[in-house]
Amino acid sequence: MTAFAVSPVLGQKDNPLLGEWKTPHQTPPFAEIKTEHYRPAVEKGMDEARKNIDAITSSKEKPTFENTILALEKSSVLLDKVTSILFNMNESNTNTELQKIVLEITPKLTSFSNNIYMNEKLFERVKAVYEGEEMKSLSSEQKMLVDKTYRAFLRTGATLDRAAKKQYKANAEELSKLSQKFKQNVLADNNNYFMHITDKEELKGLPQNAVNSAADEAKKRNLEGWVITLDYPSYGPFMQYADNRARRQELWTAYNSKGNRDNENNNNEIIKQIANLRLQQANILGYKTYADYVLSERMAESTSNVEKFLNDLLQSAMPIAKTDVINVNEYAKNNGADFDIQRWDYSYYSEKLKEAKYAFNGEMLRPYFQLDKVRGGIFKLYEMLYGLTFKENSEIQVYHPDVKVYEVFDGVRFMGVLYLDMYPRASKRGGAWKTSFRGQYRENGVDTRPLIQVVCNFSKPVGDTPSLLSFDEVETFLHETGHAIHGMLSDVTYESLSGTATYRDFVELPSQIMENWATEPEFLKLFAYHYQTNEPLPVEYIEKLKQSENFNSGYYCVRQLSLGLTDMAYHTITVPTTKSAEDIESHAMAPTELLPEVKGTTTSTSFSHIFAGGYAVGYYGYKWAEVLDADAFSKFKDSGIFDKATAQKFRKEILSRGGTEHPAVLFRNFMGREPNNEALLIRSGFIKKIER
Repeated sequence: MTAFAVSPVLGQKDNPLLGEWKTPHQTPPFAEIKTEHYRPAVEKGMDEARKNIDAITSSKEKPTFENTILALEKSSVLLDKVTSILFNMNESNTNTELQKIVLEITPKLTSFSNNIYMNEKLFERVKAVYEGEEMKSLSSEQKMLVDKTYRAFLRTGATLDRAAKKQYKANAEELSKLSQKFKQNVLADNNNYFMHITDKEELKGLPQNAVNSAADEAKKRNLEGWVITLDYPSYGPFMQYADNRARRQELWTAYNSKGNRDNENNNNEIIKQIANLRLQQANILGYKTYADYVLSERMAESTSNVEKFLNDLLQSAMPIAKTDVINVNEYAKNNGADFDIQRWDYSYYSEKLKEAKYAFNGEMLRPYFQLDKVRGGIFKLYEMLYGLTFKENSEIQVYHPDVKVYEVFDGVRFMGVLYLDMYPRASKRGGAWKTSFRGQYRENGVDTRPLIQVVCNFSKPVGDTPSLLSFDEVETFLHETGHAIHGMLSDVTYESLSGTATYRDFVELPSQIMENWATEPEFLKLFAYHYQTNEPLPVEYIEKLKQSENFNSGYYCVRQLSLGLTDMAYHTITVPTTKSAEDIESHAMAPTELLPEVKGTTTSTSFSHIFAGGYAVGYYGYKWAEVLDADAFSKFKDSGIFDKATAQKFRKEILSRGGTEHPAVLFRNFMGREPNNEALLIRSGFIKKIER
């Protein structure tokens, strides 16, 4: 492997990434870390890991769990520490130089990893433990770590011949580079576009807080008037409320052509290369498609099971979705529209219909969802369920002034550190996610607690007006903190099995289940007070929220299914594709289409989940996990949504266990039976509750 040139002035003494962190809870010293520290730190981390691997393979001792599996688990501690910060900063606080470093480092890290998993001597030792007598006496968690390690070698080409290994490694390095480039292109296209408005009439229909935010954005850019961006807190309200149809079309088209414009950020060729290289990797390993390869380690188990799941749910949702669209179209026609609604019309007219039907719209809730109070309400929920408390600590260093940090306790027991990064900026990608700077693990009697980061892109404060969230943003906040608490309550021995280190189609259960509390009156009463008058959220608003809960449920279910089907289309090819992203997506989404296609636009070229986010052949998992979360929440509903006994069982059987057991077993231990999709169909309004 080509080494980086390590500057003598950035040795261990001068590089904070390489020294001991004498910070609270050994949190990263962000104030001291500079971009130029990453290259030498990564090189040092790889050097140390190589020496540790060499020590394992050169050992004359009989392979054991301790000297092989556990030694391998601990072989890259420094490298893991450095790269967790590097990649998290590239997502949430990047710059041009950092992006260059990531593009350079990523394929080298991939090569480094492949060299480990293709190391024949190392694999022989791992295999000896996997097949040896010692396995019988290991704990279930130790057995899981052995099994996971052994399968990782098989799935990364340990048994391939020399030529196949060479090809697999080259492909893997190229894939890592392409994924990073894809992500950078989406961010660049997102940041390069904005809609500048100078005529206030073009803002008609927008809520005042959205107008204020647009004015604030223009001011930051030294422009007169108002600026609408593709960041969702700006984009979403405009599409939902702006009366100006031409401007909605312009904005929708810009949002849905990210990565598909005639510029240097075009992702079309990258998508083809990624899909084809993934197919080749799967073929090299003996699988017909990349989907077959991925699903061999998922709850769904097979391509046919996923396709049946998606199509069965589509069959249930499509009639309701068609009715949703007919109703919105009729409303538009009855209220002056002399056209069939298009994609840039749907959010606007469906919001109008919702308001007409329920005398209610989402903006009526926003004044009651002040970010600080929502955060307090969510923290209170976790206190009521699990006994957790959150204490802000301003002494813990942050990577950006927007970030707030909390120590989390269970009684007097320290559980971990939670970083919250809530607002959009040019250095941060869109969306919302949870990640970690360190996972939980136990070693030599010491329980090392996790350092967890939740990143969102919520509406910013403007002037004297605090950050006021939409209802969707409240749900997102609950979702991401659900992931965080999954990591925070981890109680395992090995870091690679801790927290969210479980199957991709199961990992969304602990996050999605939290969204269920968003419409529960008892929960809303904890925090939903008007930011100016301190009046509680009116009971009639809560009732209307509940009444409108399934409004457009068919339409949004089908939209989610269309993305799952698109994901599968790219990853079930059996020969390399030459088709454009638009063609592949159009064919995949054809069974789900409810509105006319728009040429020149596509979801695929900005679909970072599957091309740069680890969700390839995994997007179906959101709907898969909805079955699980609706079913599991029914247990809370039966016992009481704050019932401590139910919460403690969920914590014990699912949240604390991480990836130490197969997800099907974890779910069965909690529910006492296999999953049932009835709760989801009832919650979505697709079927009526059956009284038993």
